[in-house]
Parts: sequence; structure tokens; C-alpha cells
Amino acid sequence: MSTTHTDRLRELLEPLAAQAGLDLEDVRVTKAGNRRQVQIDVDTDEGVDMDAVAEFSRVVGDALDASDVLGDEPYLLEVGSPGAERPLALPRHWQRAEGRLAQIHLVDGAELTARVLAADEDGVLVEVQPVKGRGRPKERRLEYPEVARARVQVEFNRKDDDPLDEVDEGDDGAE
Repeated sequence: MSTTHTDRLRELLEPLAAQAGLDLEDVRVTKAGNRRQVQIDVDTDEGVDMDAVAEFSRVVGDALDASDVLGDEPYLLEVGSPGAERPLALPRHWQRAEGRLAQIHLVDGAELTARVLAADEDGVLVEVQPVKGRGRPKERRLEYPEVARARVQVEFNRKDDDPLDEVDEGDDGAE
């Protein structure tokens, strides 16, 4: 039987998230002054929009108020998405990160910066970037047990992104 607040919260929230069509990614409970701070991250394959976050937050708040999971202490509830530099811990995280750059720490101590090409239930195919721009990128298959931890990296100047200020041909910008 689970005894921590986080375990009990997960048991309460998992079915609510599934009913809302969301994946419950993370639940954190911390002490913030005289109250608890409950932080919940949810996601979907398509990403999660603010309306879904707001609705799920309402549902969670009602469920927490009706339960004794947090006892009588006041709490501050924050519901959001995992964010841009999300950790890659489950196969679905890797699948959602296809095309993104990741910093990968292997269990053998090695570190890679690689682009996620494809992921399945057993592992991930990545394109390892050459060191200092020398050579060509190489594909490498990693099984999940080889990965100690990994995190998506934010890219500001990705070479294959279209510039924001490009205008469609035939569009002179006049209305």
C-alpha cells in the first residue's frame, strides 16, 4: 500500500487524467510556507492546450477537495505541461520528441547530443552529431536500459526551420 502523498495523489489522479485523455507525467508535492504546493504535469501526443489544462485543473481541485489525500492542510495547485526541456523517461516521451535534439547520459558514463529519429517500446534511433563539426552525423540505436537520463534541448537556430518572416509566394503582404 502506498504511503506517500505523491503515491496517493497518483492513485487519485491517474484515472482522472485518463478520463480527460491526458497522460499524467509528473506529480510533485512540496512544502511552501504553511501550505503544500502540488505540481502536476500532463501531456498528450499532440501536446496539451491551455483549455485542457484549465479543465483538468478544475477537475483535480474538486477531487482533492473531496478527498483526504492531502489532509486538512491548505494547498496550492499548479497544473501544466512538462515544458520545453522535458525529461525523456518513457517510450512515449521519446516518441513525442522525434525530430528534437536531446542531451543523453548513458549508464556507462558517456554523454551524447543527438537528434531523436524514431522510438519504439524497446529503444530509440538517434542521429549523433559530430564532435566540433568534424565528420558526418551517425545513426545509433540505443536500448532504454543503456540510458541513465535524457532531456530534450531547446534549439533557437535549428537549420531546417523556416524563417518566421518568410512570406508565401504570390502574397505581397497587402490586404
